[in-house]
Amino acid sequence: MNDKLKIGITCYPTLGGSGVVATELGKLLAEKGHEVHFITHSMPFRLGKFHRNIYYHEVEVSDYYVFRYPPYDLSLASKLAQVAQMQKLDLLHVHYAIPHAVCALLAKQMVGPDLKVVTTLHGTDITVLAQDQSISDLIRYAINESDAVTAVSNDLIAETRETLDISRDIDLTYNFVDKRVYYPRDVKSLRKEFARDDEKILLHISNFRPVKRVTDVVDIFKRVSEKIPSRLLFVGEGPELSKVISYVKELGLSDRVNFCGKQDDVAQLISLGDVMLLPSEKESFGLVALEAMACGVPTVGSIAGGIPELVTHGETGFLAEIGDTEKMADYAVELLSDPQQYEKMSAACLNRARTTFCNDWITMQYEEIYYRVLGKELPPSHRVDKQACAER
Repeated sequence: MNDKLKIGITCYPTLGGSGVVATELGKLLAEKGHEVHFITHSMPFRLGKFHRNIYYHEVEVSDYYVFRYPPYDLSLASKLAQVAQMQKLDLLHVHYAIPHAVCALLAKQMVGPDLKVVTTLHGTDITVLAQDQSISDLIRYAINESDAVTAVSNDLIAETRETLDISRDIDLTYNFVDKRVYYPRDVKSLRKEFARDDEKILLHISNFRPVKRVTDVVDIFKRVSEKIPSRLLFVGEGPELSKVISYVKELGLSDRVNFCGKQDDVAQLISLGDVMLLPSEKESFGLVALEAMACGVPTVGSIAGGIPELVTHGETGFLAEIGDTEKMADYAVELLSDPQQYEKMSAACLNRARTTFCNDWITMQYEEIYYRVLGKELPPSHRVDKQACAER
């Protein structure tokens, strides 16, 4: 019996945690022999070079003059149906309920009930869009009609149930990192370009949206730098960037803060850091904290959303209430002042990243869901042992 699947994946292909996870998942599934078809409006930025068993199908939007706005949703639904029929896909795995799950369900109506739809909730579709009553019914429909629904944290599952009055089963599938990419790098020579030997490096990576509370990062750094020689690296771009640059200048910290812009290979930069700062107001998961964890870098952040499911307080990092920059700074100082505690915490980060959030383990969980909706059993050869992940 052929136990390989034909899987269509739709995600936002640009920078962002959901697109990263969807693309990395597709690559891992392809490595296991499954045929993976990305169906998006542009090439996922993490896809890049040629990968065996991976295909890309671009969604082209009609510019017909009667449309006031380009009908992307309809174009996506049509393309999903077309690819599903031509490539005989077993299922569509779509990331975000709206618009992707809605489009996938429309494609299923066109293709037939044998095409299954798996929807992964990443956060914004629930924490932001579901608050809008004009589209909340559409999101509820997309979730209830999908053949399976997954979410990236227990916190997001709880918010989905409460916000939309959802009672159906939702599978918990945490985000993951590929341990072949995220691991402690030897960056001694590179580090000299950013800091002196006696200085510590604090790091923040985000899309600089207001929800990330990036000025809190500056406040934390200011307090830490008053007690410990240190530097701050910002990675990423977004709407709050100019505000943060002005705030850094206002506090007289410009000579100790580096703005690195968008970077593809963040594993190198993360390995430069001693502490990741994540004081967000909302985080359905907090992928950047996991990326740091996999590089042996503890996180100091906020008790928000799914972060406490990822960062174990006192073991793989420290957490404080949202906005309590004084407490976060105190935790950072405590950690950076105690080499023995730091080494212990760094080792705990590596172990947790390589077991609970191992790419092999999470990929298998998704495979189990795929086979389940198709009425099949996961082949024994595809099973992995959670503890063995740490040893690979």
